[in-house]
Amino acid sequence: MKKILFTASALFGGFFLSAQTLDTDSIATVRIFNEVLAKGEGYENLRVLCKSVGHRLSGSPQAAAAVEWGKQAMVKAGYDSVILQPVKVPKWVRGNVEKATLHQTNGENLSLTVKALGMSVGTPALGITAEVVEVYNLDTLKTFKKDALKGKIVFFNRPMNPHHFSTFMAYGGCVDQRGSGAATAAPFGAAAVLVRSMTLMHDDHAHTGSMRYDPKGVNIPAAALSLNDADALSAALKGFPNSKVTLQLSCHHEDSVWSNNVIGVIRGREKPEEIVTVGGHLDSWDVGEGAHDDGAGCAQSIEAGRLLIQLGLRPKRTVHVVLFMNEENGACGGVEYARAAKRNGEKHFFAIESDAGGFSPRYWGVSAEDQTWYALMNRWKKYFAWYGIDQVLGSGGGVDIGPLRDAYKIPTAGYLPDSQRYFDVHHADSDVFESIHPRELHLGAGHLALMVYLVGNNQK
Repeated sequence: MKKILFTASALFGGFFLSAQTLDTDSIATVRIFNEVLAKGEGYENLRVLCKSVGHRLSGSPQAAAAVEWGKQAMVKAGYDSVILQPVKVPKWVRGNVEKATLHQTNGENLSLTVKALGMSVGTPALGITAEVVEVYNLDTLKTFKKDALKGKIVFFNRPMNPHHFSTFMAYGGCVDQRGSGAATAAPFGAAAVLVRSMTLMHDDHAHTGSMRYDPKGVNIPAAALSLNDADALSAALKGFPNSKVTLQLSCHHEDSVWSNNVIGVIRGREKPEEIVTVGGHLDSWDVGEGAHDDGAGCAQSIEAGRLLIQLGLRPKRTVHVVLFMNEENGACGGVEYARAAKRNGEKHFFAIESDAGGFSPRYWGVSAEDQTWYALMNRWKKYFAWYGIDQVLGSGGGVDIGPLRDAYKIPTAGYLPDSQRYFDVHHADSDVFESIHPRELHLGAGHLALMVYLVGNNQK
């Protein structure tokens, strides 16, 4: 027994395994994590994406450069083939004017940090100057008398709830004011909308993000305020209720353009007709460098494929590593991937997404109509637990693999790292490469590789 234990320890670089745990999946698990933690290439790939390409909004030259980055990274990793799948995407341009000034009734002016919300219309060149009405939820608008908001700027100031351990729950509890605030305020005659940024971090970064208009309604400009300035505006309105804000935005829409999903293929050794998909979204907002959202998920997914190739762990099923285009302002990439799969008669088996940042591993979330998948996940949980994930939640997936799940009714999984710092940088100038830790990023890549390996070899 001592000889066996010593041999296992030496083989696995010091990772202690008892003789009872030396099954094939245990060995594969340790090999994957030994490789990625000592020789991982995902962090360097992400550095190139962030520093050579930068932020990459759909339809921009940077998005086109990111497609080439993804293709070359997969070719270098030894994928069997790389496919560029055409996707038509919207083109929204932020422009170079984003200004807001608070004019207090005591004569003092204060510059406010704002960012146009994605897909917003712009203002006239001289801006919109109007009194500001502060509200905390969409339903409050219904309590105002007719014309009470006419020509006013509506300021949605509901904060993320700090009591939630999961910051995604806090985000979900108030993001409706960003997504639907302008569409809700416009019928009441509002001239524009300001929204408190979706973050718990009190700083001077305004956080952008997507918003939607009512196709039958009036489109009014919308912008996010940093938390420091949202608090300052709120305080000013309490002291000087008739204060005004001048908002200037030069954002605008252009005609849709063609882009691509990037699909790396690792052909299955026994069931090549069955496909396991893993990926993240290649586009980002046009602020920061899109490091956590979602450069991390793309780098981890490419690295997961590289690990399986490098270690000779090619699964029975074919693996598609997909870098989806246009998750942020339309989800056209995920929709086209699912449509093309149906057109081509593909047989999809399972889909995995990493789009929650590059922080330390915390959970897997899994959604499946077939309940036996949960028993499988609980059986596999011991392998993930060795490297930081000891819980499998009963719901998981992602925006980009949602259309595939709906089309095929297949199980989906979402990789969920620690969320405490994610919304500090989400959709902000602070989402840069320097905010990523290489070990945390590579642990995530190892978990993706292990999930693909286990699912890809499952006997179902």
